[in-house]
Amino acid sequence: MDDLGTHWPFGGREPELQVLRASRVGAVIIGEAGSGRSRLAAEAVRGLPHAWAAGTPDATGLRFGAFAHLLPDAATGSLGRAAEALRHTRMLVVDDAHLLDDASAAFVRHLVVQGRMRVIATVCAGEPAPPSVAELSRRRLLPVVGCGPLSPGSAAGILASALGGHVETLTAAWLCRASRGNMRLLHALVTAGRRAGTLRASGGMWRWRGEPPMTGRLGELVRAAIGETDGQERDVLELLAFAESLDAVEAGEAAVPALERLEARGLVVTGDDLRVRLAHPLYGPALRAGVGRLRAARLAAGRPAEDVAASLAAQSRHLASLARSGALTTVPYGVGERLTELDAGWEEDGMPEFCARRAEVARLRGEVRDAHAWSTEGLRRMPGHEGCLVELALAAAHAGDLRGAEEALPRCARDGRPAVWALAAAGDLRGAARAALAAADLARREGDRHAELYAVYDAVRLGDPAAALPRLARLAGTDEDLAALFLRHAGALADGNGPKLDEVARLLEERGMLLFAAEASAQAAGAYGDARPAAAALGHAAALADACQGASTPALGALATWRLTPRQAEVLRLASAGLTNRQIAQRLVISIRTVGNHLCRAYERIGDSDRTVLSRRASLEVMPRR
Repeated sequence: MDDLGTHWPFGGREPELQVLRASRVGAVIIGEAGSGRSRLAAEAVRGLPHAWAAGTPDATGLRFGAFAHLLPDAATGSLGRAAEALRHTRMLVVDDAHLLDDASAAFVRHLVVQGRMRVIATVCAGEPAPPSVAELSRRRLLPVVGCGPLSPGSAAGILASALGGHVETLTAAWLCRASRGNMRLLHALVTAGRRAGTLRASGGMWRWRGEPPMTGRLGELVRAAIGETDGQERDVLELLAFAESLDAVEAGEAAVPALERLEARGLVVTGDDLRVRLAHPLYGPALRAGVGRLRAARLAAGRPAEDVAASLAAQSRHLASLARSGALTTVPYGVGERLTELDAGWEEDGMPEFCARRAEVARLRGEVRDAHAWSTEGLRRMPGHEGCLVELALAAAHAGDLRGAEEALPRCARDGRPAVWALAAAGDLRGAARAALAAADLARREGDRHAELYAVYDAVRLGDPAAALPRLARLAGTDEDLAALFLRHAGALADGNGPKLDEVARLLEERGMLLFAAEASAQAAGAYGDARPAAAALGHAAALADACQGASTPALGALATWRLTPRQAEVLRLASAGLTNRQIAQRLVISIRTVGNHLCRAYERIGDSDRTVLSRRASLEVMPRR
């Protein structure tokens, strides 16, 4: 296995890196242990002349210990003599400044106050620091740059770069959740997973399946985070590792003091239901790995038997209720996710249905890659599962993947929604809107009000609110809150009312329906007659769309085609859907050369020639209509 330590990529910190490079005085980088503070500082000075010093626990009692390699006779020197020794240095990095001895800390503050050089200092959040170092951030002597947890998107990008290939969306999400966005833990997880085979490439895609192996650096880091525990605390932790949660009331008086100490140390958390759980996803695997076979068997035997089938069914019902209500701001983690991460539960008949419901919720939240991954996981377990096939086709179409949508389409002929979005991905918006209303009619005949509502709303999203208005009015008359919101959207779009569309976008965003909100914002931009509010709406639409994992729907296409002629926009939409120049020429009855000319001019206006990222890139360069 390649040593990832030699080429672990930098990423996810581009905004912070820009701030550091732009600052003329330097900055204080504050983040938790393992967050990547040192790497960020190193990237900020890469290619520039600089000096590097670092605080260490061993040098805290040594005068000017951190600068011993830079300053001659440092132990007997003064601040002035030390500064004179570095008079030719224009940039200084002080790593782990919270570990500096008092003389070194005072020296750093002196350099900052004098302003003769740029100083970048890294400090571990929550750790005590010498007063001179603490003043740098408290008194704003230097700008403060936070180095927080990596976002899921940033982690996914780093993983793809480190592994040199596509990383399954579920795997990227699991690794980010397990590491809590901590760069050091993420690196250790990937290294341990590759060595143990729980992270491996299959069919051109990296997947994680199985329990994290608590070996090597990963085991060291997690065990260090748990720290030393007394016998009673260890017993409680091991019990939690096998039982997953404990009722604080039923745990007994003997266990309560230990639980309170563990809670104070941040090793366990207590919910509103007074159930106690381990505070970190990796604590359980680490504790289980440290238990002998006999004790593990006893602890596992004492765990209440879980009815996995019933739990899965309950979770699927809950996900379905979230989709019906449109209350999608949070999605609870449950048995279905756990079985997927462990690559377990293959004997459970309810797993494919859970995957379909999980894919539906992800799609409604605008997480199109997650929706594709969940539907694919369900089809791994049951290749012909209808719900997963439908969600796979819908996810592909919402991502602008016409080929993928059309491949899945024949296998889900009983549901009309995939055909709607396949037509939309192919550029036939009128046909798609008509198909959406036909799908709504079919759902109504079958008594599926949920499917009917979303099918009618599809017509609104596709730009045909007039036909949808009477149907939504009837559905909203049943006191369904979501139907009333969709009705407001249709009415505002039909009236061309920009402010009302902006309000709809806000309400959709509050529900967690980010893709719908992005579409409403984009439609608001088209409704505004004034360039300034149109530009503001487009900016908001672009920000929302950026969180939708590469979604490419017709309404979002307006972001990419704002600078284009109608013909350029039409050609570009088909190209982004995966059609070749020849196929576009045949569909539009024009020459292949004409198609190429339209694409070249579109690429020049948008500033990119990658068909798969045009919509996202162009959203930053929109131009309101005149």
